Amino acid sequence: MARVAVIGGGISGLGTALMLGRRGHPVTLFEQDAREAGEDLDRDFFRWNRPRVPQAVQPHSFLAPVRSVLLAEAPDVHADLLARGAREYHDFDWFGEHPPHRAGDEELVTLRTRRIVLEAALTAAVRRERTVEVRRGRRVHGLAVEEGHPPRVTGVRVGAETHRADLVVDASGRRSPVPAWLVAAGCRPPVVDSHRTGITYLCRWYRLRPGGPRDPGRVRNGSAAAFALAGVFPSDNDTFAVNVVLSTGDPTRGALTDPAVFEAVARRFPAAAAWLDLAAEPQSPVLAMAGLDNRWTALADQDGPVVTGLVHAGDSLVHTNPTLGHGVALGLKAAQHLATHVDRIAADPAGYHAWATRTLRPWFDAQVAADRVNEQRLSGSSPLSDLRAAALADCAFDDPVVMRARAQVRHLLRPADEAYGTDEVDRHVTAWMAARPDFSPRFDGPTRDQWDALIPA
Repeated sequence: MARVAVIGGGISGLGTALMLGRRGHPVTLFEQDAREAGEDLDRDFFRWNRPRVPQAVQPHSFLAPVRSVLLAEAPDVHADLLARGAREYHDFDWFGEHPPHRAGDEELVTLRTRRIVLEAALTAAVRRERTVEVRRGRRVHGLAVEEGHPPRVTGVRVGAETHRADLVVDASGRRSPVPAWLVAAGCRPPVVDSHRTGITYLCRWYRLRPGGPRDPGRVRNGSAAAFALAGVFPSDNDTFAVNVVLSTGDPTRGALTDPAVFEAVARRFPAAAAWLDLAAEPQSPVLAMAGLDNRWTALADQDGPVVTGLVHAGDSLVHTNPTLGHGVALGLKAAQHLATHVDRIAADPAGYHAWATRTLRPWFDAQVAADRVNEQRLSGSSPLSDLRAAALADCAFDDPVVMRARAQVRHLLRPADEAYGTDEVDRHVTAWMAARPDFSPRFDGPTRDQWDALIPA
């Protein structure tokens, strides 16, 4: 059995520790925050100041890999999630009646819940694992590194103590100090590929009123203006979030932190207006998150691993901005692979790095490409003009065949060119366009003049 030290007690760290522990490996998890997600979800979500985890209070929709990994590795966590109020949503639920089943359709399920609910369920499960020790309030200060070609990490330093391990897993997130520690120890530097997105996220949380309406009806959860996006994230326990995305260069973004301005603007988007019309009660101020980037950190270069005895998972490995919701899904996929192959990875991490590049990197590259398009459009330098792409997006909400392809891409099950590039999808989109000869790309959100009229001078 491999002795494993995990740095970081977020979702990826907890998931890695849980899956390793259930395979009998002794695991010690170090988390510098002494507080853990518990039974009072609202208190933990709305009142826990977590500056190192800015995404914790932003809306989440957990994609199919989250559910499939949990069902395979920890069905008790999946059941606990549902018991705590998380809801499952199949992409075909949009149609009311599902089309005839095809292999893989059962995976097209989103877990609608706040991040804190998943953290609480994982925390409870880890607490039950006798092979996992969680040391909260214990910050890792460095690595124990032995010289070699390449050097080998043999443990972590916590204060004056050195905790020895056969493998160290860095799950300390997007602000991981580990790359700097490796360089300071004389290792070759990790290879970092970073892309600033140039977009800002703003969201506000609401709760449906007891006895009030529960559902806005058949309304899409996303709307768009030429310079902004808006979406709604239905969540657990009658909560939902309204989210607005715009360019960091937009001169009005600061004004949206005023709740009255935010709600007035949000109501100009049909998706948000339909939910706000349910007279829900605000639960939070407007929560902003900027400085978003997409970053891939490789602990291997052209000469192979820069170090052995250490790998990373979650945002330490691949950090993407929240637009497509990839983060937790990629983190748990990495955790599952680590747990399944830990002995081999502890001996030589080259195979893990190759797996990550082959399996996770394409989704990172897709996010970078999508964000480049979004940034150009939100900044006004790239209008919506691709007729067939716009038709494909709209057609999905009328045609289950196209919706299936859309869902497969959204849930990280097939790349876009493969899912959309079939003769069947092409025929269905072509027929949809032929039935709508006057179709043209359009925005359903506000014009710039309508938006600016809502912004205080």
